[in-house]
Amino acid sequence: MSHIRSPQLPGPTPTPDDDKAPEDAAPPRRDAAAETEPTAGTRAETPADKAERAERPETPEESGQSEESADSAPTPEADREHSEATAEPKTDITAPDTDIPAPVAESSTPAPGASAPETATPDPDADPAPDPDSGPGADPAPAAAPSPGWRVRHPRAARGLAWAATGLAFVLVLFALVVPNDITDLDPARFLRIPAEGILVAGLLLVLPAKARRVAVVVVGVVLGLLTIVKVLDMGSYWTLDRPFDLVLDWILLDDALSFMKDSLGGAAAQAATVGVIALAVALPVLMTLAVVRLSRLMVRNRHTASRTLLVLGTAWITCSTLTLEISDVPVASHSAATLVENRIEAVGNGLKDGEAFRKQAAVDAFADVPPDQLLTGLRGKDVLITFIESYGRSAIDDPRMGEPLGETLAQKTQELKDAGYASRSGWLRSPITGAGSWLGHSTFLSGLWIKNQSRYNHLVASDRLTLTEAFRRTGAWRTVGIVPGTQKAWPEGKYFGLDHIYDSDQLGYQGPKFSWSTMPDQYTLKAFRELEHGKADREPMMAEIILTSSHNPWAPIPSTIPEEQIGDGSVYHSLQKAEGKNPTEVWKDPLAVRDEYRKSIQYSVTSLVDFVAKYGSEDTVLVFLGDHQPNKTVTGDDPSHDVPVSIVAKDPEVLEKISDWGWTDGLKPADSTPTWRMDKFRDRFMTAFGPQQPGGTP
Repeated sequence: MSHIRSPQLPGPTPTPDDDKAPEDAAPPRRDAAAETEPTAGTRAETPADKAERAERPETPEESGQSEESADSAPTPEADREHSEATAEPKTDITAPDTDIPAPVAESSTPAPGASAPETATPDPDADPAPDPDSGPGADPAPAAAPSPGWRVRHPRAARGLAWAATGLAFVLVLFALVVPNDITDLDPARFLRIPAEGILVAGLLLVLPAKARRVAVVVVGVVLGLLTIVKVLDMGSYWTLDRPFDLVLDWILLDDALSFMKDSLGGAAAQAATVGVIALAVALPVLMTLAVVRLSRLMVRNRHTASRTLLVLGTAWITCSTLTLEISDVPVASHSAATLVENRIEAVGNGLKDGEAFRKQAAVDAFADVPPDQLLTGLRGKDVLITFIESYGRSAIDDPRMGEPLGETLAQKTQELKDAGYASRSGWLRSPITGAGSWLGHSTFLSGLWIKNQSRYNHLVASDRLTLTEAFRRTGAWRTVGIVPGTQKAWPEGKYFGLDHIYDSDQLGYQGPKFSWSTMPDQYTLKAFRELEHGKADREPMMAEIILTSSHNPWAPIPSTIPEEQIGDGSVYHSLQKAEGKNPTEVWKDPLAVRDEYRKSIQYSVTSLVDFVAKYGSEDTVLVFLGDHQPNKTVTGDDPSHDVPVSIVAKDPEVLEKISDWGWTDGLKPADSTPTWRMDKFRDRFMTAFGPQQPGGTP
């Protein structure tokens, strides 16, 4: 039967819950006194037991279940112990938050079969109590508690790592929002701006419910990753092409970029760079997503502080925007990421519209219906050589460091032409491209249309637009050939340009080494042209399109001019390259060295061409040569022009008389005051000057 304590008996003051029924009473409190008071059938708690219990999580049994079980089934021995204990007053002292156990009164002599009495605090010097686990029927020993994690063992390191991860997440997000897409605009002041997009997105994540926020952070992280990839692509495109990367049409240029890396860095380095770029493209969206997740959780845990911070930043952004505050000419209030996305969406739409507009423009051709016998009548019987010198841009002439030595070469070659009976005129053309994309410049010059992107080029070669080379072929008065040593695979577009035969890198018979991107030296290319076509006896007049590639970047190593009788099949260049060629990897470490090598490559190409014409030209030779585009910004610097020099060389004075009204400069070096035409205007000017037809339109 249960024991009911009489209120008249001395003893501890009852708690307010003592009068409640057992089912209404609060769970027994686990305090120091309860932990030290033994029950029947248990052994005394040793210091080792206490230490083990402190390290492991508290179980339900330890939190009060065992005590409740004991109270629900009292024994006669327990009743007797309680009666004897109540005969002497004692105080109930608990210390739930301390390590000092509350004092407990000694119990009376135990009944037979009961365990020996224990004190609340065992004497550490006393012999330990017998281990009940060793006896028969003993309960198994409790499992050892798991060791604490490294965060518990090293709290300072854990806190430092957490702060570092949060800081890195903030830097990644800020970088994605404020980094410019043109590498020439990189400036520390740009990272001190306040991005409006960041404030708005952070505010949105703060007010969204948990489920919607989980979706939103993934979307925001992926978008930031893709935005960063676009900016990196733009950096490369601005550096080489001086324009942003076309997300629809410029993927074809990545193959040229890989070739450039192989030529300038080597095959192994190019492969490593390619793998790194691919890994970065995959990792950026993932890293940005993880960064946004971490920052959003931090804001939600500190909602009040985050709200006040966003309010302060929003107010600062509005103030800086209203007052147009700047740091180093960079606006503090930034919305560049949103502007970039808007411009890209607009560019894609304009690109789709541009295709239709270009088809309509290409359909209008003043020379389309001109009878063949009236085309290019002023050049009948002449050998016309239309020659492109790779990357021959205005910077090679205007830059003082490059222009002075190149100017001396141009003056020397102008005099050599005069000595051979030739005269020359030079001017400027504005190319639609810069840095790369030579075929766009070639097709602009030949078609009379502004071919500024791959979409227009694709439309052009699928049309029936009359090109300058096709006009020569259509007359039937010329054999038309193409000398294209840079073409190393099938070129089906060559048929569109009206060439009777095309000599690519495989058909020119070269047995020597490549010089970076260039498959063969220009001097060899011209020698092969003479042997395959130009030097044939009793041949008909010819029109040849010749592409000289020795001045293609990375501009190292550069072949040297050698006596023609030593060229042979080009095998001699193996030893010459090893003896004189410079390592492009070393050259590209120094921008000044790059400029010097570029200038030397232009000197080499011009020298090779002029020497060929002076030696093998005739009274009927007409040479038209020009650059296809400017080199990249390593050579030109920031904000270059798109201008390239163009020259016409002939022995027959009537040829140059027909262009006397063009205002071009005598010699191979155009003057600064010489007029500049858009490159797409040359075809009509040229065909008008050398034919009886006078179509409308002026440059």
